[in-house]
Amino acid sequence: MANVLTDLAADLYVAAENVGREQTGFIPASNMNMGAETAALNDTVRAAFTRQVSSADVTPSMTIPEGVDQTVDNKTMTLDKFKSVAIPYTNEDIRHLNNGAGYETVLGKQIEQAMRALTNEIEYDIAVQATANCSGAYGTAGSTPFGTANDYTDASQVLKLLKDEGASQFDNQLVINTAAGANFLGKQSAVNAAGTDSILRQGVLLDVAGMPIRESGQIQSHTAGTGASATTDDSGYAVGASTITLASAGTGTIVAGDIVTFAGDSNKYVVQTGDADVSGGGTIVLVGGLKQAIAASATAITVVASSARNIAFSKPAIEFAMRSSDGDDAAVDLMMVQDPASGLVFAIKEYRGYNKKMIDVSALWGVKVWQPEFVKALLG
Repeated sequence: MANVLTDLAADLYVAAENVGREQTGFIPASNMNMGAETAALNDTVRAAFTRQVSSADVTPSMTIPEGVDQTVDNKTMTLDKFKSVAIPYTNEDIRHLNNGAGYETVLGKQIEQAMRALTNEIEYDIAVQATANCSGAYGTAGSTPFGTANDYTDASQVLKLLKDEGASQFDNQLVINTAAGANFLGKQSAVNAAGTDSILRQGVLLDVAGMPIRESGQIQSHTAGTGASATTDDSGYAVGASTITLASAGTGTIVAGDIVTFAGDSNKYVVQTGDADVSGGGTIVLVGGLKQAIAASATAITVVASSARNIAFSKPAIEFAMRSSDGDDAAVDLMMVQDPASGLVFAIKEYRGYNKKMIDVSALWGVKVWQPEFVKALLG
């Protein structure tokens, strides 16, 4: 019995090289966990997270002081996506192809398209999770970033938001859409001198103050709610408060994913849970909580207009875990192919039936935003 996948090895690796050139900026920017080999579909993967602590004055004593108990939080993620692309062939199909372009050549291109489809799905999942869990924003809705020549303010200001949260100085990332990328390439003259060939292979437009900037075709856009003239109640809210009660004022909706501002506070807040009718009061929940206190009086709320959500984040804040599908089944051949640009590993299996065969390309993965405080939006 011929070992078809081994015969196709050269075609498969050429396919992997081609797929690695797609606009998939979130994949290399995220914290990739390719070692989740013990996790099965829908298994829970746990991680421990410590909280910020306070120091205490040292008072000399012959008695050792009692320490302050600390809480270690437990966060979880799930490998919940298991997808494949199946490529079926009858014996007659193979004979027809060998009379023309050749079976191996065509199959190699089909595998290339299968890996492209799976890679784009993974990129989309990371983009959706990052957008849903960002905790603040910078920029102007409807205005594409980097529109002023030789001005990196959009990058530096969103980086400032991460620094203010205490994010690591060297692991920050910025992923932008192709519209912002076009501005970057056209208006930032230093880009054509930016970096080495190895940087370009990773899709990095420029590394600004240790924050690589990449493009993605999966950047999300958000349609803003219709809320107008809404206000808070008169309770007052301290820094860190995340649940805000509304007065019965204004009209329309505030929806999850909206960005809102409060009168007297320049910070932009992302809404986790909205209100279907602000005129009836109710509450909204913010991702991450207030950066500035709200006084004990009705405070105007403004809903930021619809916008594209370019994403800046600290690399460890977003984890992407992936495991190859290499279990024992009816496959007669198996090959693991790694995309050299993104690092993704795909399982490619051959199955044989009656006068027919099938090549299956598959992957199992999950995405988790561990720390929303280290994820910010750059509006466009």
